[in-house]
Amino acid sequence: MNDILQRILQRKREELAERKARTPLATLRARNADAAPTRGFAEALRRRIAQRRPAVIAEIKKASPSKGLIRTNFDPAAIAGSYAAGGATCLSVLTDIDFFQGSDAYLREAREACALPVLRKDFTVDVYQVHEARAIGADAILLIAAALDNAVLVNLHALAIECGLDVLVEVHNAVDLQRALMLTNLARTLIGINNRDLRTFETSIETTLLLRPDVPDDHLLVTESGITTREDVARLRAAGVDAFLIGETFMRADDPGAALARLFDGS
Repeated sequence: MNDILQRILQRKREELAERKARTPLATLRARNADAAPTRGFAEALRRRIAQRRPAVIAEIKKASPSKGLIRTNFDPAAIAGSYAAGGATCLSVLTDIDFFQGSDAYLREAREACALPVLRKDFTVDVYQVHEARAIGADAILLIAAALDNAVLVNLHALAIECGLDVLVEVHNAVDLQRALMLTNLARTLIGINNRDLRTFETSIETTLLLRPDVPDDHLLVTESGITTREDVARLRAAGVDAFLIGETFMRADDPGAALARLFDGS
């Protein structure tokens, strides 16, 4: 595939080799042996939805491959506090360095600044990254179905659950959705429909609306990307979507948490 996703994955594997050389897997396992319990990412979303309120995963993202630098005044701790005040249910923090200008430190800073559960938003392709996510304080990880074959997807998902992490399994089409639905442990697993095509980075909420009928009601569904207006929120909620992962819309606002509150006012 001559596309953005393939370039990201190629660089991710190179970066992974560098990280393994610096910090062996055994070191990460030792750190995690005494790690505090995670905060319950999926549970927090379910609890908010049970209150008939939209559950928002508010994203902390400095840049992206398609838009370049998104936020110059970038203070993860301050942004996390703003999101918490604005009504976010959970956080998502970009940790990819080369394409999103992210950092593991950003996740630590955001998590220390509030009580919200935090998703490590990165391109996980190896068991090392699952243990690494736990070691840096993540409460959940992202697995992108398009980036993994079935065996790797199943193995990484099972390892994450074993390590105490919840899992957001991201899909972009009907084929990947069916692959995601074969995973077990529904209480700890979320299905994320990404409205952004990772090969072109174009977005459309029609992707979620098209796939929504194929997601069983006992699965927790999250719509991701391209949600910018109250009309978008209303259309998605009318279709039975109650969990939202939103980043760029908030990152471009002076006060991200206030932007969150405005977008979901009355929802």
